Amino acid sequence: MEEVLQLVIEKYNYWIYIALMMIGLYALIAKNNLVKKIVGMSIFQTAVILFYVSIGVKRGATIPIIDYGHAAAPQVIQAADYVNPLPHVLMLTAIVVSVATLGVALALAVTVYHRYRTLEEDEILKQIRES
Repeated sequence: MEEVLQLVIEKYNYWIYIALMMIGLYALIAKNNLVKKIVGMSIFQTAVILFYVSIGVKRGATIPIIDYGHAAAPQVIQAADYVNPLPHVLMLTAIVVSVATLGVALALAVTVYHRYRTLEEDEILKQIRES
């Protein structure tokens, strides 16, 4: 039992990501206001990005740039001593996509508000069914 507790404490960042994901998922499912749903989507995306960035962390590793000019004698560095840059690069792309998604979603919410004079999902569906 003590080993499990120690593992949970060591991996506290993953529990934070899970909590953020659940907050975002709750907002997406339970809220009726479109802006609240959009904020929930953004929180969920942020949690996923933080999770993937934390996967790419390796203690004691260095960035994969070969530096021959400053060493007096060439050092032997194994591939295992490097941090994998792929998760970080992919998450930079994901950040750009999430910002674009947020912008488009908010623009659509403004358009929906101008059309239906509300952002509540139930009222919008009621107006659509009546017309």
